[in-house]
Order: sequence, then structure tokens, then C-alpha cells
Amino acid sequence: MFFSRRGNLVGLDMGSSSIKLVQLKELGKGGGYALENLGVSPLSPEAIVDGAIMDSGLVVDVIQNVFRENKVKVNEVALSLSGHSVIIKRVSLPEMNEDELAESIQWEAEQYIPFDIQDVNIDYQVLQGDVPAAEGTMDVLLVAVKKSKINDYTSALSQAGKAPIVVDVDVFALQNAYEVNYPAEPDLSLALVNIGAGVTNISIMQGTSSVFWRDISIGGNQYTDTIQKELNLSFERADAIKRGEEQPEEGTERLQQIFNQVSQDVTSEVQKTLDFYKATSAGEAVNKLILSGGSCRIPGLQEMLAERFGVPIEMFNPFQVIQVNEKKFPPQMIQELAPTLAVAVGLALRRTGDK
Repeated sequence: MFFSRRGNLVGLDMGSSSIKLVQLKELGKGGGYALENLGVSPLSPEAIVDGAIMDSGLVVDVIQNVFRENKVKVNEVALSLSGHSVIIKRVSLPEMNEDELAESIQWEAEQYIPFDIQDVNIDYQVLQGDVPAAEGTMDVLLVAVKKSKINDYTSALSQAGKAPIVVDVDVFALQNAYEVNYPAEPDLSLALVNIGAGVTNISIMQGTSSVFWRDISIGGNQYTDTIQKELNLSFERADAIKRGEEQPEEGTERLQQIFNQVSQDVTSEVQKTLDFYKATSAGEAVNKLILSGGSCRIPGLQEMLAERFGVPIEMFNPFQVIQVNEKKFPPQMIQELAPTLAVAVGLALRRTGDK
């Protein structure tokens, strides 16, 4: 349910500030993908709050609109979840065969999941890659998501006339998009940092192996809220100023001070995550950050992260190896939207029948 990569469903990233849609077409013998459709529809701030759907009617309307406006005929969807209702653990277990693991995974999960085991859906996968397990053991990736959250999101899709075929997790969708678009570098330890409106997803990879995952409750909404409070504006006006669509009467210097104030908090939270990773694993220090998400282009944030961590910072391009028809999708539009669509691209790489 959560892990496999491959294509061809409509990828729908249901964030708290917008719903992003990506549809890819799998190419023939040569392999690869082409962009068939994309769309972004803004969502009112009260519709999805802290990852919880608060106004399902509004969410259903926006889902229908983004499909209709972009003339998407396929109704089968891959979606993803993040936040406090999603638990991801890398656990070390004694070596066992597949049947033994299937029998024991529920009991093992109870030791690591902070929710009642009856309230969650569980999935798992034995990890193989550049980071070997200790002798006599196996590393297993364990994922648990609250059933209530899955039901809220799949119900909204069903009400919109869409079929939720695959439920993924944001950090895995992010990794899928990265692995398809970037060559494997065995000696590289990098962090994918996806800064959404309400949640920032962080996935750390060593070579081709995913080794650490965390969602932190900070993102673009903090910039909007601080602009609103400091400049005494409405949420809508503050959000427009954050996006660069309007200029504040106080001038750009005051705005940059506000950006820097919140960026310090974002940077500190990312550092706490990387410090925790270093303290709890034998992995190498992260030597590259790749940024995505709707708020990754906040003025000064990239420079602040580079100064704090002393490593290269790069914007995620989830269309790097995906064929894009420039007549249908102008390069400037793709360049502007690309980092925002990383999770949606990762979801669009899924296909019916994926685990």
C-alpha cells in the first residue's frame, strides 16, 4: 500500500493551501515518462487544518474543479498523507522468512506505534540497499496511519467521484520523485526537505537507501500568520504578500525582517531533525539539501540554510528527466511550479496493483 514505485495513476497532493494534480504517461520501449497533465487549485485555509479535513464539502469541490479545469478523464487516484497521524519506524528484527514476518508484524508494531493498534492501518517492507543490517538481523520499514485519517481523505475523493487506489506517505512520494529524476550517488548523504503550508517533510537518504523520515509542524502558514500579526492584515492579504503578489505598505525591508524571523525557526527545526538523526544512527552527516514545497522559495531561506549547514542547497526539479511538451506547458510555468509538485509527481509514478 505505501511503498512500491512505478506509474500510472493521477497523483493528487492534497495540501492545506492547495490541491496539486499531476498525470504522467509511461513511454514505450525506451522507458521514461511524459507529462500529460498538471493543475494547482488553491484551498481556503479552513478546509484542511494541521492535516485534518475540516470542511469536506469545500475539499470535494476543489478536487472536482482541478480535474474539470484540466480536462483530466482518469478518475483513479494516488494520494498521500503526512503529519502526526503517520508513524514511520525503521526497526531491526531477527532474520525470519516472509510468512514468519507476516505473522509477527502486528505484535512487533505494538511496541513502536503510540496509538491503539486497532485504530491504525499497518504496512511494512524489508529494507535492502546501501546500508546493510547487522548479522542475523533484518531491517524492516514499518508504517502506521490512523484509520480515521485515511477514511477522511478517501471519503472526500469518493464524494468527488474519484477512486482512491493507492494511499502513500508524503516522504515516500518525495523519494520516488527523486529516484526517478536523479542519478544514484552511493557516497552521497542528502536530505529531501519539502516545506509545505502546514507540515515540512524531511527524508534522509544514503545512496539509494532511505534511512530517516520525519514530519515537523512548521511551514508556509507560519510566514503568513506572522505577516498577518506583525502588519495587522487579513489572512488573505498576508498570504498574497508572502507569495509576492502584493507589496506591504511598510516596505520590502520590514517584510524581509519578518521572513528572516520565521526562516530562523524553520532552519532551527530542520537542524533539530538532522541533529536527532546523527545522534540516533551511525549514518554519515548530511552533505546536501534538496528543497521542495510551496514555501521553499521564501526570500533568504535558501541562503540561511546554506549558511547554517555549510552544504550545497538545491531546488528539487521533479521534471528533470520527464518529457514536457513546451507548447502545452511553458518552461517558465514548469520552472515556477516544479518544486511545489514534487509529491504529486511521486504519486503520479504509482500504478494500479502497487502494494
